[in-house]
Amino acid sequence: MNSAIAAQLNARPQPIPAPRHSPTRHPHHPAAPPPRTIPSGLTAEAAPRPQHRTGLLRALPPLSTRMHQLLVLGDQDAAYATGNLQRGGKNTPASDHAWATTRALAADAVRVGWSRPSFVQVMLDGPYKAGQHARTLQHRRGYDKAAAWLQRAWDGAQQYVRSTDPITTRQDFHAALAAFRARIERTPWNGIAGKTDLRNLIARMDICAQAGSWDHTVSERDLAERIGCSRTTAHNSNQRLLHTRFLRQLDHGSPTDGARWMLISRLSTTSHHRSTPKGPKAGGAMSGPNVRPTDTSADIDSRSAGLLMHLDAFGHRGLGGSGLVLLAALAERDGQSLTELRGTASISRPTAYRQLGKLKTLGLVHHEGELYHLSPTALEGIGTQSPDCATPVEGWPHAAERLGTAGAGERRHRHHTAQRIHWRNEQVRLAERRRTAGQAPLPHPAVAQPQYIRADGCAIDPSTGEVIVGLYVASDGRWIWDPTDDIKERRGCPRSQQRR
Repeated sequence: MNSAIAAQLNARPQPIPAPRHSPTRHPHHPAAPPPRTIPSGLTAEAAPRPQHRTGLLRALPPLSTRMHQLLVLGDQDAAYATGNLQRGGKNTPASDHAWATTRALAADAVRVGWSRPSFVQVMLDGPYKAGQHARTLQHRRGYDKAAAWLQRAWDGAQQYVRSTDPITTRQDFHAALAAFRARIERTPWNGIAGKTDLRNLIARMDICAQAGSWDHTVSERDLAERIGCSRTTAHNSNQRLLHTRFLRQLDHGSPTDGARWMLISRLSTTSHHRSTPKGPKAGGAMSGPNVRPTDTSADIDSRSAGLLMHLDAFGHRGLGGSGLVLLAALAERDGQSLTELRGTASISRPTAYRQLGKLKTLGLVHHEGELYHLSPTALEGIGTQSPDCATPVEGWPHAAERLGTAGAGERRHRHHTAQRIHWRNEQVRLAERRRTAGQAPLPHPAVAQPQYIRADGCAIDPSTGEVIVGLYVASDGRWIWDPTDDIKERRGCPRSQQRR
């Protein structure tokens, strides 16, 4: 097989003439732009500069800005450094990281129109950091092994790109987002952690809808306020979604902006983002049950859940995530039995009994035979009288008071605001201290200071006043050590202390 691959690559077009190394700084590594000052006293990075494509990249179609930076500088923010999810695999974290990075570059190269020989040549002959692993493989095991490794990455990326619909306009993205939302709504999210992850994804889908892209920016505190939980809970949910490959963190944010994330839509039949260098062999493709299985019985209205999940009534001690998905399931299809609600809301039978009892007490749900129905104004928090509710609630604030969770969102917002103010003041204080230290640098230790020199020119110890034998001050004001002088003469210090 290796000989066949080598013969195929030998028939590739002539290499693009370009110097492999340069004695000076490589043109693809421009100097970092100087930071600009903002009114708060902090600094923020300037806008990204346009791509400088020279050498091997000059004759090829340009990659996207993010992929170009990934190719030239490598994965600086460890956006693709996720753990190996295969069972029984022997790959190291470094090799998995290199494989994920290479697959991402290959997918973007396929989209913009590169050829496979050009991709192999750029990764092996170019001085780019993303190709360091392939070049190391070539050095240790030969060109055929490295080329075969890159070809597997290219073939998998090509299959993935062909199996997915290209997103070229904003309308295409919203169509893909609607398909992703439908899949999330029909996926079971079991347990308290599963309900938190569902709320996390719903909030991110709303942010992506406004941004018009899978890439979005949000901080953990803003996300916590959107989904109605603490910052720690939001952080733990992010880690779970990162592990299950629903999310990818692109960077860690800046002093003025939140972290950048990418929502991963797994609507393809291939496993582009979950494959490994071993390909389809046993133990190579990701085989563990790490992706939540789709369940046709799960069915909720995520838009209604997105409008309600930040309210105090759906806090941890109130209706919680299970009460939220019950309302969302009934909003999607009214008139369901208890058995049906267990499947559509992905909750257990005791939880369904408990939450339905709370909703009936508030007047938001009424029971007719074996079916449960929403009140006409249940999504606005206004209940109706029923045999189970004599005094229905008159809004979500009233429901939060009845449940004992009123004011939780306001306290959370004040706490986050105080943390932001404290952090900003601390950054301004540190910036001022660095600026002051830069204006008045510490004296050089070789320069003689006045407190170490007596009136007659002798060098003394300022704490004891004792003359330091053999230490003099040169004509340039710096210390000089001369141990050859007569000890008695130096103790009297009769000669001039200025030495040339």
